[in-house]
Amino acid sequence: MKNLIFIFFVGLFPAQQSWNLQQCLDYAAANHPLVKQAMVNIKKNDHQIAASKGMLLPSVEAGVDHSYSFGSSINQSSNQREVLNTQYDQLKAQANIELFNWRNYLNISLSKLNKETSSYKLKRAQNEVKLNVIQTFFVYQNSKSWLDVLETQISGMEEQIKRTEKEVEIGSRSKSDIYDIKANLGTLQEQWVSAKNQRDLAKINLLNALAIPQDSIDFVTNTTHEEALAEDDFDQPDFTKKLLENNPAYQTVLAEIKAQEKTVDLAASAYLPTLNGSYSWSTFYNKSLNNNAATISFSDQFSQNKNQSVSFGLNIPIFNKFQVKNNVEVAKLNVINSTYDKELIVNNLTQSINSIKAQYINAQEKYTLLEANFENQKLSFLKSEEKYKEGLMDAYTFFIVRNNWLQANYNLINSKNNVIQQTELLKVLKTGL
Repeated sequence: MKNLIFIFFVGLFPAQQSWNLQQCLDYAAANHPLVKQAMVNIKKNDHQIAASKGMLLPSVEAGVDHSYSFGSSINQSSNQREVLNTQYDQLKAQANIELFNWRNYLNISLSKLNKETSSYKLKRAQNEVKLNVIQTFFVYQNSKSWLDVLETQISGMEEQIKRTEKEVEIGSRSKSDIYDIKANLGTLQEQWVSAKNQRDLAKINLLNALAIPQDSIDFVTNTTHEEALAEDDFDQPDFTKKLLENNPAYQTVLAEIKAQEKTVDLAASAYLPTLNGSYSWSTFYNKSLNNNAATISFSDQFSQNKNQSVSFGLNIPIFNKFQVKNNVEVAKLNVINSTYDKELIVNNLTQSINSIKAQYINAQEKYTLLEANFENQKLSFLKSEEKYKEGLMDAYTFFIVRNNWLQANYNLINSKNNVIQQTELLKVLKTGL
């Protein structure tokens, strides 16, 4: 319900908004075209189940025929051939039913299995969309953080140039300091242009992952440090196995194997006999168009000419040009193919899970090291700033120290984002079904 309200307000207010990662995931899981296609397929399966059940019901049809005959024909009253011009009207109804056809019951079971498969495919599509959104979200956040670092560096250097120019005027600094700073400023400005382009491309990719055509959203992070560093028991021997078995991609291929096995039974059902029944009712009215011919009234003919019939038929297949045999063998080969699909899914998921697990652990270790390095770089910068103000450090050296601190700041942010990213990826994998 919360997601529906959120999406409703998105439609009402297309102006610039701020979305965090969870809002992005909620939107993509409900609105991405891949997810909507999977939802449509589930609805199609519902109709297929209804259609399969409908095959157990009789089919009924009724009809009316109206015709004229000229020349030699059978007189319906005398049952003799005469030269007649007649009008013939017939009213008929017929009902047919398959009293026994094992294929109909197998179709119902297969339709239900197909719906189960489609349900897993829906969750699989949602997971794939979420994983893609998480990755593109943090690529954008990192590119935006790098741009912020460059803007901070450029802003600081512009202020440093103004301050150094004043110091040059009073003779406390040499003019070469200004040249050194401006030279490095040009390099940073060039990097800023490239970083801005990377940020813009990263946002385009993120909007594409969300299937949003208009750039009307600002994406922000609001996950705290404590939330990002939640511990996971990776040492459990069945950690990967649990995530694997709970993954919708794995559940999808298992459901597909069941459906393929049911298809084998469906193909083999053509070997079995079928029992059919039918009922028909009809009556007719025949009128001679000759002027001197007497005609029994419509109501009398309608009552006198009524006919009913009931029939049963047993069809036993004997030889079908080996079509059923080949269909069964093909269905069995499809089952074998599905088992190979299962092996591929297991291999790919195992690789993905272990990769995320390794990156998660490494990201945590790296974050701890960078956190300590950041504090050291910060202290170094503060001391160097004091030396620079006192004239004990030249502008270029101070620029290097300052940039090292800003770079350490970006590295820390980037590492934290990496920890959060791997955490969110694991959440998606652990949520499963």
